[in-house]
Amino acid sequence: MTDTTTKAPERVEEQGKRSLGALLRATEIDTRLLGMVVALLVIWVGFHVLSGGTFLTARNLWNLSVQTSAVAIMATGMVLVIVSRNIDLSVGSMLAVVGMTMALLQAEILPDLLGFDHWAIWVISLAVGLVLGALIGGFQGFIVAYVGVPSFIVTLGGLLVWRGVAWAMASGRTIAPMDATFQLLGGGSRGSIGETWSWIVGGVAVVAIVVLLTNRRRQRNKYGFRLRPMWAEVGLGAVACLAVLGAVWVINSYPMPARLAQQYAEERGIVWPEGGLIIPLGIAVPVMLGLVVALVMTFIATRRSFGRYVFAIGGNPEAAELGGIKTRWTVVKTFALMGVLVALAAAVQTARLNAAVSGLGQLSELYVIAAAVIGGTSLAGGVGTIAGAVLGALVMQSLQSGMVLMGIDAPLQDIVVGVVLVVAVAIDSFYRRRST
Repeated sequence: MTDTTTKAPERVEEQGKRSLGALLRATEIDTRLLGMVVALLVIWVGFHVLSGGTFLTARNLWNLSVQTSAVAIMATGMVLVIVSRNIDLSVGSMLAVVGMTMALLQAEILPDLLGFDHWAIWVISLAVGLVLGALIGGFQGFIVAYVGVPSFIVTLGGLLVWRGVAWAMASGRTIAPMDATFQLLGGGSRGSIGETWSWIVGGVAVVAIVVLLTNRRRQRNKYGFRLRPMWAEVGLGAVACLAVLGAVWVINSYPMPARLAQQYAEERGIVWPEGGLIIPLGIAVPVMLGLVVALVMTFIATRRSFGRYVFAIGGNPEAAELGGIKTRWTVVKTFALMGVLVALAAAVQTARLNAAVSGLGQLSELYVIAAAVIGGTSLAGGVGTIAGAVLGALVMQSLQSGMVLMGIDAPLQDIVVGVVLVVAVAIDSFYRRRST
């Protein structure tokens, strides 16, 4: 009798675990991404309580999305670099030298050639920055792939070299201001798409989710693959659509500051009412840029041969070489792509600050690598997702934003980030041992 009563709770608990596991298998949800989402919600709720109810406000979440964009853009490229069994420690210094180059072009060089406020200034500056980023990244990738120097050493040297170059380019000066159109890339009160276009973007995203889920189910049925239960398909689609619409609603809940709203009304001949105008800012331009980059990088990583080659190299370099993949050239292209994404992030950062300083991008490499690793990218290579890296960037920026709201000193913030990075690597090691 006693033996039966003691074993019954154990059997109930085991059955509960099995049912939960069966539920997750039926929905085909990535448990690591699900765990990150849960952790992110815990972080948000915790900081909201500790900060006296200021974290989960429309204003802070809007600012959080803008602050996350630059790190998320670079993290998508870092995923492929780490997946190929390499590392790039120079992204922060690269960001500084590329940002300084674009700033010098806009503030000192191109105005003398084209005149102030010329429409082509920001276009030329951005194009030069993208090319420079690709050249720096490709050069470092060439040394790694063809000279045979480990990426850790090459990019550690790059961290020092490019930081010194950025300082020497302006002798420590602050280069400002940026072109007015270029400043829109940084967000701010004018660098957003507005309420109407935000809802349009949200609607397009909802339609895209439905189309993708429907097409995926049709393709799996066509080739005889196992289908998810219809309740799981509908449930996942509904959750995703509600998440998109909810995010747009929160973003549109943050209005333009009164002074800027009045200026906005004057420029457009809108009569300023006695109670003022409430003009929602909508999705910021850098956030839109980050979303586009994430979608393009996901397509490259999952649908193009280049992405498959990178994962093959990370899984087994020797087998990839024997399979006919040009492993060295693929590594060079991976680093060049990383350089392009660093240039985009540099544009966002300099536009947001409306200036470039030699200290631009300091410790960015830490946040970018941490975002990729927290997002599930294995330092052993061969495993990683773009969506996970973006979510990891949001987790890292949420930690920093929450600690700033609580008034925690910068040294303690660095300690927390370092601990989180170590824990993320420990979790990755646990998963790899378990799968083995």
